[in-house]
Amino acid sequence: MSGRNTVIRSLHDVGLAAWFGGSLMGAVGLNGAAEHEGSTVAARARIASVGWTKWVPVNAAAIGAHLFGGGGLLAVNAHRVRTQHGVGASTTAKTVVTAAALAATAYARVLGKKVEWASSSNPDDAEKGARHPVDVGKARRQLACVQWTVPALTGCLVVLNALHGEQQRPLEQLHGMWEHARSMTPLIP
Repeated sequence: MSGRNTVIRSLHDVGLAAWFGGSLMGAVGLNGAAEHEGSTVAARARIASVGWTKWVPVNAAAIGAHLFGGGGLLAVNAHRVRTQHGVGASTTAKTVVTAAALAATAYARVLGKKVEWASSSNPDDAEKGARHPVDVGKARRQLACVQWTVPALTGCLVVLNALHGEQQRPLEQLHGMWEHARSMTPLIP
């Protein structure tokens, strides 16, 4: 790397940290508090829904920052992705895991809204729930599972991010580019 990319790296890392940390705190803390404080299934769903709904704009901003920073890092490191042995594969893995985390996050939001509407005492929400009928028990089980999937996937992104950091060490870059050159030119020993 020839220059510093502090702003885009910070957007990438802080966005990922908030996405991971917020999803983990929600699965552990928010859902745990709702289970402890809610006297009925509907009350627990309402408590959790209020918290998750308040988190949505912050989570969206965190994901946006992470994606913007990731795109910027990809642009400034495109030469390494092409030429350094192993970087292309880890970048591909990171892209696939990011897409899976985005899909899981979106699916959790859809399920969360359906559970919220089905368990709400608000007539407007009840009407929306009637338009989108759902087996609440099944949706709650799926939601519990997918809410743990998001921190698992974003945790994998943290690990892949650490791998990318290791691949940027000067000796790793030199070794990786040498290995790439050797694989492209069969005559080099």
